[in-house]
Amino acid sequence: MTRDYLEIFLSVQPDTPWGLRNRAMLSLGYDILARRSELIALWADDLIWQSDGTMSVLVRRSKTDQFGKGRVAFTSLRSAKLVDAWLAWRPHEIGPLFCPIYQNVAIDRCLSDTTVKDIIKQSARAAGLDASIAAAFSGHSMRVGAAQDLLAAGQSTSAIMRAGGWKSVEVVQRYIENAEVNVWDNLLE
Repeated sequence: MTRDYLEIFLSVQPDTPWGLRNRAMLSLGYDILARRSELIALWADDLIWQSDGTMSVLVRRSKTDQFGKGRVAFTSLRSAKLVDAWLAWRPHEIGPLFCPIYQNVAIDRCLSDTTVKDIIKQSARAAGLDASIAAAFSGHSMRVGAAQDLLAAGQSTSAIMRAGGWKSVEVVQRYIENAEVNVWDNLLE
């Protein structure tokens, strides 16, 4: 899910509590290059608003961090605003950042990682994408697309590794191998 798809997926969310949650979750997941398991494990206490209006996010545990050393990731201003709007709707006593909604009521438990995948796929279908393209999106699409966008924006491999919490250059290279990047852009005019 590159930035172009993210923009489309955000725009097709309904003006409902589900849409508030989904917009916040998709934008935040993209910004912090989250695995879906990391995204559903976030709590509101893991967020720190910065003076510039963005947030830092403590990702406490991941597939490659089983001992919970954690990593700090940073967000865009848009994600901070979308998360803030979601938190304004969701009751403050709920622990998980992203929770299920049943009959217009937030439920105090984490979403399943399958729900994240389903939201991404539903967004692709709602955007009117061809069925074969929509089917290619997965729960990992935010992480892959953001890594490719960072490469296209000129970020170094080490910066991308830091942003996504990768420990190995070989692994991050698999994420960015299909990025369409013109290395000659602006070099030869």
